[in-house]
Amino acid sequence: MAARIFQRIKNSMQSGRAKVGTWTLEFEPAEAKKPDPLTGWAGSGDMPQQVHLTFPSLEAATAYAAQYGIPAHVVPGHDRSLKLQAYADNFAVGPIVPAGE
Repeated sequence: MAARIFQRIKNSMQSGRAKVGTWTLEFEPAEAKKPDPLTGWAGSGDMPQQVHLTFPSLEAATAYAAQYGIPAHVVPGHDRSLKLQAYADNFAVGPIVPAGE
């Protein structure tokens, strides 16, 4: 059963940055999810897919995978990009173009 290791990113709906630097090991799905005939909810019998292990560093996560013989690949994280903008930019007037052009 293969796994992937990735770094958690900040939730865009919240301003806090708690648990952002942690690394997570998740197992890849072994079977596709199918709808339950009674409730219609999607599910499968794949128990390892429900396991999410968190580690303080990438080295700890890869060491855990190597220790237990789990083939894991590291998913590179996204770079955080800030859009610096002044409050006055909300009211800035663009270039004035004559109406005839």
